[in-house]
Amino acid sequence: MRDPVERAVADLVRARGPLTGAEIAKEIGETGSLRIWKACKSSPELRVRSLGIRYMRLERNVEGFARLSPSILREFFTYSVVGLAGDPGPLEKRCGEISGRIRAISDYKLGLARQMVFEIMEEFRSDVPGDHRVCFIIAGDIVYGMAHDVPRPEHSTGKLVKGSDIDLIVVVGDAFPDSSIERLDRIIYGKKYRMLINPAVNEEVDYIIKRLATIEKQALFDDFRRKVAIKILQEGVLLHGSEELFDTVKTLLKDRGLVEKLEELARQAKAHREDAEEALLSGRLDEESIRKTHLFYSADEFEEFE
Repeated sequence: MRDPVERAVADLVRARGPLTGAEIAKEIGETGSLRIWKACKSSPELRVRSLGIRYMRLERNVEGFARLSPSILREFFTYSVVGLAGDPGPLEKRCGEISGRIRAISDYKLGLARQMVFEIMEEFRSDVPGDHRVCFIIAGDIVYGMAHDVPRPEHSTGKLVKGSDIDLIVVVGDAFPDSSIERLDRIIYGKKYRMLINPAVNEEVDYIIKRLATIEKQALFDDFRRKVAIKILQEGVLLHGSEELFDTVKTLLKDRGLVEKLEELARQAKAHREDAEEALLSGRLDEESIRKTHLFYSADEFEEFE
């Protein structure tokens, strides 16, 4: 007998055209997101097209720490389009529209981050004259061109913000005075707070300031927090500031063999994802096991910014 959820999704797509996972769940959400995903992935009548790329994140609750992002649920809701198998034209068209929106959101957030950092450094230099080596590195969804604007709670206040946050690592030289770090921190925090409470912006910024000596210690790569820190530095790109300092960081990771270690973790994450999807589709796991193993849902990556 044909699955009633599969039938409901096929009827919905036939009537309204290709839809994202979130749009489908909004219409028939009482059946549960996992059941909808399984129906769409296993149906011969439907095609699920995933957009963008998958990249590695580290999560304490996952065996081996490494998983792929977006999570299965996030990928289905935000980065996938479901269409009819026998009608590829509308599916291709809707995929193009969604891809364009993802790129536009990523570009907007990147531009917002650049403007924010420019204003921070203008204020910092007016207060703290002199030659201070500093670079701002941006990481996370934005650098992969995978930012989204789905409202979600900001983890310190619980208030809704506009999707992907802006992750910044501020690296300073070891001779950077403590007083200058404190002043820079106050300026960044003030800007972060204003961006969060301004209804016209409503963006979350996570940041941390660290000296090169701290990165040297994190390069030991011997516990979860240090692995997260190094992973974020490896994926990060220079947003503003000293190219020399940025190159020093990247060279350090390469010389310590950390790039290869992260690549191996990424391979493990890919295998874990393939196993997870197979387990979910085959029905080998019950809902409680899925929740405990974080196969479908995921926790946010806060470790580096606590």
